[in-house]
Amino acid sequence: MDVEQRGDGLRLPRSQAGSSPQHLLATVLGEYLDSADAGLPSAAVIAILAEFGISESSARAALSRLVGRGLIVARSGRAPVYHLTAGAIAGHHAHMRRFFEFGSRPPRWTGDWVMATFSIPGPGSGRRHQVRRALTALRMVGLYDSVWIRPGSELRPVREALGAVLHDVAGARWSVLTARFDDEGGRHGPAAAYDLPGLAAAYRDFAERYAELRVAVAESRVDPARALVARTSLMDAWRRFPDLDPDLPGHLLPQPWPRHDARQTFLEIHTALGSLAQARLVEVATAHWPEAGRWITHFQAPPDAVPIY
Repeated sequence: MDVEQRGDGLRLPRSQAGSSPQHLLATVLGEYLDSADAGLPSAAVIAILAEFGISESSARAALSRLVGRGLIVARSGRAPVYHLTAGAIAGHHAHMRRFFEFGSRPPRWTGDWVMATFSIPGPGSGRRHQVRRALTALRMVGLYDSVWIRPGSELRPVREALGAVLHDVAGARWSVLTARFDDEGGRHGPAAAYDLPGLAAAYRDFAERYAELRVAVAESRVDPARALVARTSLMDAWRRFPDLDPDLPGHLLPQPWPRHDARQTFLEIHTALGSLAQARLVEVATAHWPEAGRWITHFQAPPDAVPIY
């Protein structure tokens, strides 16, 4: 477990390895700013990212990349000032709701699976790679070499994805249909296409990694500076699960399934540390941005995000 040792003996998880300054900045801006009118000076951004060990040059590069992606806009003056775009705010709201709602209730299960099959004549390795990448983006998984599945019955996105990749390939064929399996949970059934033991291990690792922090939060032993870093690390880790987890019904999962405990860990820590993290951001940014206290807020879990099972 990757941890950071504090002087008071509390060991807090570090931010997830591989989180780039660009990704970290997008996460922080989305979590703590909620208005396109807020003008954030570059000096404040540099100070904020320094809390995570990011250098000034990397902070400036992250700002440039977010401008290039259209998530923020720069307004010139004696010093550059950055604003979140309305599209970035709306997109972040949608993502955050997904992160919080995920796992809040059992899936609506009809027994239907979307199945996609394709055939590409000749070598065609480049197109096969494109097809696999497109299907993976739709949260499909390979059951056999050219047979891919996902739970549900929505066919159109899969048809459109295959058509976009294969429409100009001579002799290529593909089919998209709904299917049901007699033995869903058997060795050759659809559930076997997923690495469910690996996913269960990831959930257990998440809960174990943040167990000490969860106790510290319950005992009010986390100060604002640590709250900001820990809360961001927590979100960075949890946000991966909605893309990794196919959200299968309980009868297809190994029992006991550890998602509930992992989700409870996430919700308790993220909710409890919000005000502390916000206070630290205001403290850090105010020297460079006197209006920081007016604009900096924190995202809170919606009321319907509480677990019901």
